[in-house]
Amino acid sequence: MKSIEERINAQNYIEPEMVKAAFEFWFSDSDHLRSPFPEYIRERLKQEATHKLLDWSGAISDKARKEINDEILAEKFEEIIFEAALPMVLTEDEKLTIRYPFMPRIGDLITEKDAEGNQTECRVTDRYHFKKGDTAFMKIKLKNTFTQKERETEFELPE
Repeated sequence: MKSIEERINAQNYIEPEMVKAAFEFWFSDSDHLRSPFPEYIRERLKQEATHKLLDWSGAISDKARKEINDEILAEKFEEIIFEAALPMVLTEDEKLTIRYPFMPRIGDLITEKDAEGNQTECRVTDRYHFKKGDTAFMKIKLKNTFTQKERETEFELPE
């Protein structure tokens, strides 16, 4: 099998800079985003997702290529990255992080107001995904860092 570099250099549709930028974005933490991809899958994910993108782009017609702009191409690559990552992770919680990268994670601190209106912090101790009919939800278990009192909350997930 050809290397990613050889495959990218052998075609003229996928820009190497776009591939590099996508991985830099999703593998880096910033103020508004934490990487949903564990370190142990990143190299394999780069390889597999890039090969899948190149396979996909090689199978589309010239007419379709003309209609696909950079934004659509980037979105498709992002979709491929996330789909390729799911079978690579070891735990259900890692899968939840990949499926819902912007949701609270185990260990996160959440600041909230208590019953008296005082600000307090709770740590996420567990979370899981469930469905009510066709609607997806996440249940989160929280532990108050001051009182050690535990509670649960649930919310609807975007699907």
